[in-house]
Parts: sequence; structure tokens; C-alpha cells
Amino acid sequence: MKIHVCGLQYVPEIAERERPSRVVSLLAPTDWFPTVDVLEHDGHHHKVAIDDIREHDPDLVAPGADHVSTIIDFLNAWDPETPLLVHCWAGISRSTATAFTALCLHNPDADEAEMARALRAASPTAFPNTRIIAFADEISYARRDPYNI
Repeated sequence: MKIHVCGLQYVPEIAERERPSRVVSLLAPTDWFPTVDVLEHDGHHHKVAIDDIREHDPDLVAPGADHVSTIIDFLNAWDPETPLLVHCWAGISRSTATAFTALCLHNPDADEAEMARALRAASPTAFPNTRIIAFADEISYARRDPYNI
């Protein structure tokens, strides 16, 4: 499984070099979303317009359950045998939370703490957005146990 996480400025270079099958872009609603020319289909680029915040702010777009649900659906459709590129503005928070979500989705029996340590080892500056992680946990749990028994 190859997941590449980066900031916006590195998207063209990494996309060209790694040839991802899918891309997740997590940028503020006012940001410009890049075009990734190496993708086979437009539907393989998931663009999420959210600000990098962890709590509700009336002036910004906080990551919500609907946003994270679409991310999970997109990641569930990804073949982990192919490269995935995930980016946000700096490659530190929204993108690392999404990469961690992908790791957990495609490795349901793995120890999440070990995966978190591996993520931190790969990028000491990683600081996953806890709001995204919380919604991903909630949604994934509900989908596994729709009756919450």
C-alpha cells in the first residue's frame, strides 16, 4: 500500500512521479484545486472544500460528517494495490488525517496505534486533524454495526 501525502505545491511533481490511481484534495473553499493530469478518470479525484479547523467556527467550513462520509466512500473504492495521493495546503493535518483513515479502512485488523506511530515516523510533522479522525471513527463504527449493539 502506497499513500503519498503532501502539500499543494508538490502535487504536480508527486503525481507525475508516482502516477496515483486516485487523489484526495482537501483545501479551503476559497482555495484553487489542482488538476491532476495523470488520472484516468475525473471521478478519481475527490475534492473536499473544508478549512483546517478542529472546532466549529461560523466563518469557516469545519470538516463534517458529510465530508468525511464522502471521503470514506472514495477511499473504500480505492484499490490499495495502486498508489493514492492525498494533499491539503501544507500536507500536515487534513491530509494526514485522511491518509490515516485510508490505512484504517484497508487494514481493519491492524493496531491503529501502530499505524499512527508509523505515520508519525514517516512524517514527524504530521498532526492529523482530530475532527476528521473522530468523524471517520464514528462513521466507520456505525457502518460496521448499524444497530450500535
